[in-house]
Amino acid sequence: MSKVWFITGATRGLGAELARAALAAGHTVVATGRKPEALERALGTSERLLAVPLDVTAPGQPEAAVKAALARFGRIDVLVNNAGYGLVGALEETSADELSQQFATNVLGLAAVTRAVLPTMRAQRSGHIFNMSSAAGLAGFPGASAYCASKFAVEGLSESLSHEVAPLGIKVTLVEPGYFRTEFLTDGSAVFAQKVIADYDATAGEMRRGSRAMNGNQAGDPRKLAQALLTLSAATHPPLRFNAGTDSVALLEQLLTTRREELGRWRDLSLSLAYAS
Repeated sequence: MSKVWFITGATRGLGAELARAALAAGHTVVATGRKPEALERALGTSERLLAVPLDVTAPGQPEAAVKAALARFGRIDVLVNNAGYGLVGALEETSADELSQQFATNVLGLAAVTRAVLPTMRAQRSGHIFNMSSAAGLAGFPGASAYCASKFAVEGLSESLSHEVAPLGIKVTLVEPGYFRTEFLTDGSAVFAQKVIADYDATAGEMRRGSRAMNGNQAGDPRKLAQALLTLSAATHPPLRFNAGTDSVALLEQLLTTRREELGRWRDLSLSLAYAS
């Protein structure tokens, strides 16, 4: 069954790969990004493709993009909130403005686009929302405190949203990728805190160096992830969370073990906190 996909951050990386895969599968795509000319270069032209300018942090632009999509295709079946970036730096190195911008894009922008699309999905009594989280939404990493915080926020927002919209026929899936070979870690995408404190060289400094070294060497294939999202979009009962990549799966398995062990060590103290009867 052909669906109308609305994809943010579609100029490159996973967003572009997903747009190409959806078009190749016979779907219709509304591809959005801050630079429409970059969308056209990345995706070409098609009767089933609409390129729409969208900065998710700009007031009014999400609503305008949705309006354009509905004017052209009449409905939106799948929303993919893919726009976002990573900020590398220790919390003390991160300025208030840098932290604010991280949340403005990764959290508030995602929420704004979702709010703009939800009236249409509610009226349809159908739809599927994919929110791009990260393995960094599962665990904290030194030198990525702001990015992890933004993805933890996406996790809580999306899980709560899933309960709100399930009675309306709308599905929500959090995608939690590990490292995929996209432009995410390039100088034009990854952002590094301007302030550098020598005391954090072994932690945040290592994250800076590791991010640059990892660029171009990530194990995950974004084309395969795009195909996986097509599979999930066709599932009758898709997962709330989808761990994407071997590193994401390994991280979750480790977390389940360590969280259970920690709970066991402190269980008696936790259970001792009730008022005595």
